[in-house]
Parts: sequence; structure tokens; C-alpha cells
Amino acid sequence: MTKEEFDDKYTQAIETFLVAMAEHPEVDPKKFYSMTCILENLRFFSPVIYGAIQPAEE
Repeated sequence: MTKEEFDDKYTQAIETFLVAMAEHPEVDPKKFYSMTCILENLRFFSPVIYGAIQPAEE
């Protein structure tokens, strides 16, 4: 898997998780906002995460 493919799949997974949380009626809006901020910030670490797991695959 290339870095670009990993980034695309990682972004899609985060977005899917956020949509699932947004549609769940028991999720507190304040907690949802906090979790959204955390997950969006994790998005910027995609290259670091890719670099950390890439050597383990080889």
C-alpha cells in the first residue's frame, strides 16, 4: 500500500466513524465536538502513522 492509498483509507475511516457518531442519538453533542476535533487532528498524523507501520510490514 502506498502512502497516498494509506492516507485516503485513513481519512475515509475517520470520516465514516464521525458520520456513525453523528447519527447515533445517544452521543452528547459536546463530547461529539471534542471527539471530532481529536480525530481531525489525528488526520494530520497520517504520514507518521504510515511510517511507523510500514517497516513492520516489510
